[in-house]
Amino acid sequence: MYKKVVLANGTRIAIEEIPGVRSVAFGIWINTGSRYENPAQAGISHLIEHMLFKGTVNRTARQIAESIESLGGQMNAFTSKEYTCFYARVLDEHLPIAIDVLSDMFFSSLFKADDLEREKKVVQEEIRMYEDTPDEIIHDLFAQTVWANHPLGRPVIGTMESVTGITREAVLDYYHKHYCPGNLVLALAGNLNTEAVIDRLRPLFEAAGSANPENTALIPETRATVKRITKPLEQVHFCMGVPGPSQHDDLIYPLQIINNILGGGSSSRLFQKIREERGLVYTIYSYFAALNDTGLFTIYAGTNGKNLKDVLELTWQEIERLLDSGVTADELARTKEQIKGSLLLAAESVTHRMSRLGKSELIYDRLISSEEILEKTMAVTAEDVLSLTRSLLAPERLSITMLGALKEEQEPLPWIK
Repeated sequence: MYKKVVLANGTRIAIEEIPGVRSVAFGIWINTGSRYENPAQAGISHLIEHMLFKGTVNRTARQIAESIESLGGQMNAFTSKEYTCFYARVLDEHLPIAIDVLSDMFFSSLFKADDLEREKKVVQEEIRMYEDTPDEIIHDLFAQTVWANHPLGRPVIGTMESVTGITREAVLDYYHKHYCPGNLVLALAGNLNTEAVIDRLRPLFEAAGSANPENTALIPETRATVKRITKPLEQVHFCMGVPGPSQHDDLIYPLQIINNILGGGSSSRLFQKIREERGLVYTIYSYFAALNDTGLFTIYAGTNGKNLKDVLELTWQEIERLLDSGVTADELARTKEQIKGSLLLAAESVTHRMSRLGKSELIYDRLISSEEILEKTMAVTAEDVLSLTRSLLAPERLSITMLGALKEEQEPLPWIK
């Protein structure tokens, strides 16, 4: 059973009762992320996420951690380009404690100056660790290539320079502007009593007043670009791809099918051709990220430098094959079944269902059900896939970022004639 309530101050509550399970997931979703930061504050959303675990008026940082872990539960948070989430999963009988702890963190965090300076060092170590992981950082470098000079092109975590310069005053200002009722969704899924939960949440979150969010999002401009970054690594890592549809565009459904068939798993064309048949990579895959007003479809691989030309050519050959003839009826049926299975299996997790509620309400202001997703996916035809492939993956739209021990003179990229 699903129910949505909008409090007097604009805070949305989305609840799904799931009888027969023993757990509940509760998430506080905030409609803010790295795209709403100015360059000097890059990483402030992520830093605030860290700071909410550092202590409140009522609890120390250790007490926050112990309050959920001592119950056998899990608590965590994450920041993305467009939203931030704090969540906990506990036994149904412990839901009141989870609500109390997360709301305490949300409303009563202290943001002490010494805690902030210490946490900035933690984040800087996180940045160093990230920069030492080329198969992760290449994705941010690719976003910078496609969305140059736009907040979407900056890493969510920020940079050493920007994090160093963030002050307590800047943190408090950003927090008060963005962590406000109009930006807020409370999502819960599991074995719970809907009306009792609403009665518990209402006085806590209506007391926050009715401040309006201050989100300003510039629409990104993109152009096809080739970027080479030389670094002494054992492999050359690359991402290639194109801007894609936004999360409000139904083209995301045929794009999901393109993604699955081209590089979405171990049975995909790229994996089978380049890893299984040729042994040129350990990992090659594709994915797409749909955002509020744009998206990004990406292919990633890492390979020995001497194999780079072959991997690029084979990747382009698979794209060309898709451009020329699309997908077979058998591939289309198989990938639809794969998407169906993944969707329904994920729905058995209360955390997944809580996340679906939170993201649906933030993005669409309504629930996007599994049934709706399946209906739109099953309606996709081979002609839809071919049409989108030819408009999306046209060679003049492709960008690429390469990272590793690159030669000064690289072989021409196969799609650049």
